[in-house]
Amino acid sequence: MSSGARNAEPQALPADEVHVWRVELEPSADEVAELARTLAEEERERAARFHFARDRRRYVVARATLRRILAGYLDADPSEVAFTYAAAGKPELARPSAAPGAGPALRFNVSHAHERALVAVNWGRRIGVDIEWIRSIEDREGVARRFFSEGERFDLETLGEAERGVAFFTCWTRKEAYLKATGAGVTAALDGFRVSLLPGEPARLLETRDDPDERDRWTLAEVPCGEGYVGALAVEGRDWRLVPRTWTL
Repeated sequence: MSSGARNAEPQALPADEVHVWRVELEPSADEVAELARTLAEEERERAARFHFARDRRRYVVARATLRRILAGYLDADPSEVAFTYAAAGKPELARPSAAPGAGPALRFNVSHAHERALVAVNWGRRIGVDIEWIRSIEDREGVARRFFSEGERFDLETLGEAERGVAFFTCWTRKEAYLKATGAGVTAALDGFRVSLLPGEPARLLETRDDPDERDRWTLAEVPCGEGYVGALAVEGRDWRLVPRTWTL
């Protein structure tokens, strides 16, 4: 398969850019087999534990593609990319620079839903990304009561049913992206901060209950994900721009 050589080429990443790659998780069987060869032993073992072949395939594609994307920025072989994990389980690079003492660390975050994944990459800034597949879920209102802030629930209730489903996932992705960026993970109170969610409203962190200044430290952005999906990005600071990319095998 030709993608190995092509995707090994170094990727340029200016300091003021955040690249967000859109990855399709349903390639051919031959492509999946080649991607699997770049995985570490523990990743192959984890893939083998998935009960359904569909879930196993998507994990292999997402993980191997993440390796290839990061390797392009580090000018390394995908199989040499090594990970460590923070207390909340957020993955980080064990060797985050192209060379020792080379400057800011390469930071990344990844999310996948249904047949699509997002990989966000930048130098130095803490980031979080989330993608959701828009679908019907049981007791959506109950989930909102449990996890959304009072202001977010109020905004949802102002919408008609047709808009409310998309707005629910818009809210969820923005909250998840922020929590992943901060490293808080599921240990944080999801109702302790408020994000924008209304149709046409720019992505913003509107309120942080425990630390009012926190909302000025982060920027939220909507990520284009294609029909049927919504995505969000949270990035430390403000002097950066989003560059959407598409990964092609």
